[in-house]
Amino acid sequence: MSMDTSRFHQLADDTLEGIVDAIDDSELELDYEQSGNVLDLECIDGSHIVLNKQEAMCQLWLATKFGGYRFSQVEGQWIEEREGVELLAFLSESVAKQGGEQIQF
Repeated sequence: MSMDTSRFHQLADDTLEGIVDAIDDSELELDYEQSGNVLDLECIDGSHIVLNKQEAMCQLWLATKFGGYRFSQVEGQWIEEREGVELLAFLSESVAKQGGEQIQF
């Protein structure tokens, strides 16, 4: 069952806002820039993690230096289509693995 576009944007925007709020509330060197549908996280080592909304697929796509991942809404959570991991937990792990900083989204 596909999600309507306005619901997708509401859920995706709430998720991106929560990520930004967590970064703002932390004292980490993790930086971010948000432009349109893209949230670009810059790790302390200068590498980037990019999260963007894919409206046509009603998905959030995450790119790390280790690979690309696609997340869809499943029972109120963003779940990765291949490995079944939840977005916020996976993003926390990705920041730790890639940038060496601990943050809980």
